[in-house]
Order: sequence, then structure tokens, then C-alpha cells
Amino acid sequence: MAESFSYRVVRVLVLLFLAAFTLYPLWTLITISLSTATEAGAPFRWIPEFLTLHPYVAMWHTAPLLLYLKNSAIVSSSSAVVSLPIALLAAYALTRHRLRGRGVVLRVVLATQAFPGVLFLLPLFVIYISIEHTLGIPLDGTYLGLIVTYLTFALPFSIWMLTGYLAAVPPDIEEAARVDGASRMRAFISMTIRMATPSIVAVGVFTFMTAWGEVLFASVLTDGATRTLPIGLQLYESAKGLVIYWNQLMAAALTVSVPVVVGFMVLQRYFVRGLSAGAIK
Repeated sequence: MAESFSYRVVRVLVLLFLAAFTLYPLWTLITISLSTATEAGAPFRWIPEFLTLHPYVAMWHTAPLLLYLKNSAIVSSSSAVVSLPIALLAAYALTRHRLRGRGVVLRVVLATQAFPGVLFLLPLFVIYISIEHTLGIPLDGTYLGLIVTYLTFALPFSIWMLTGYLAAVPPDIEEAARVDGASRMRAFISMTIRMATPSIVAVGVFTFMTAWGEVLFASVLTDGATRTLPIGLQLYESAKGLVIYWNQLMAAALTVSVPVVVGFMVLQRYFVRGLSAGAIK
């Protein structure tokens, strides 16, 4: 069916509006990051009067940005790497075995996503302090504590999504592999996981990005040595908040976004295929 002229005009206008809505914040970040400190604190200019790369050099000295990059990479990667195998096994059990209460389990898993994170912040903090006093295992201010915290909301999401994805993989494929002599686990790994790889990557990328930008729990459960990027960016201001280094802050924000953008572009084909599989399912 051919599109009418008016429909094409409306579509182009909507796409232009969405493009402008998306690019304006990015242009603002780039413009301020290339401005001097004085000009960055003045009213916004579309093109800075004096272009400078000094903010991209000074940002490494104002705050320990490399430390925060390392902390975020460790915590985000660990959360994704730990949650995916557990979620895969749980999703496999829910899709390949006739379990009583399967629907209830899935509803409970989904229901955990409806609660705001702030409800769990104080209970988790109290539990971590109690564990440290009782067992001597430090969780507050450590990588382990933050990773375990992120697993509390990464695992339910991963289980819910992977259950739907694995349900779309025909069980007959595994049965055929078992007829050829493969064990149940080997058939699962060589056939089901291989076919569901795009979906698994999509869930892993989403889990990583969620942990990478998380602020609430990181603001309470980290210290100077384990502080992550979203919290570390707050240090681009004076001790009393009287001076904010806007140009360095914008430069740092752009710099720390590069790893996520590059990783997303590298895995884009898997990500898109995974979301497509979910939409078809």
C-alpha cells in the first residue's frame, strides 16, 4: 500500500523532532566540554567562543576518574557474568520441566520489578552490617556487596526475559542431540544456548548498562576506594558545592560513555536480534 504525501510529511516531521530531541543534549555536552571554565558557567552558547581541550586533560586530575572507571567496569561486568548463568539454568528449568507453581514463580519474579529500589536500600544495608558483625564478611563498601545488591534486581529480570526466549526454542532440537548421544547438559549448551545467543547477549547488555548507571545503591554502599562512576562524577564540584567544573563534568560524562557506546555498537547485531526474538515470542 502506497503512502500518502501527507503521511510522509508527518512521518518526516516526527522523525526530525525525535532526532533534534535526541541530539540536543549530546550537542550541549560537547559544547560545554569544549568551553573554558568561565564560558561553561555563563549562559549557553551553541558554539563556544574559545574552543579548548583543557577540560579533557584536567578532568583526570580533578577526580580519580580511572579508579571510578575500573570500579564500574568490575561491578557491572561481574553482575552480568554472574547473573546470566544462574538465570539461564533457572529459565531452563522453568521451560523444560513441568514444575508445580511455575506460573506463581514467574509472577513473583516479575513482581519484584514493581517495587522501587529505595524500599530495599535500608534493609540491605542493615543485613550487610549484621553479616559483617556476625560472620566477619565485609559487604558495605566492597565490590562484593555492590555486586550482590545488583544481582537482587538483575536476576529476576534476567530470569523473566530468558524464560520467554528459551520457551521459543523447540525442545525437539535438544531431543535430537540426545538421540545422537549428547547428555542433557551438552544438548542444552550446544543447541539451545547457541540458538538463544542473541537473546542472551541482549539480556547481558541490559544488565551491564543498568549496573553501569546505577546511583541509589552505589551512593550508600561504596566508599572512596569502591566508588563508581555515577557517584564519582559528583566530585567535579568544590567541597561546599560553591564551584562546579561544568566543562570537566561534561568532558568526563562523554568520556565514560565511550566504553558503553563502543560495546553496544560491537554487540548491536546480537542485541537487535535478541530483541526481535523477544518481540516475535
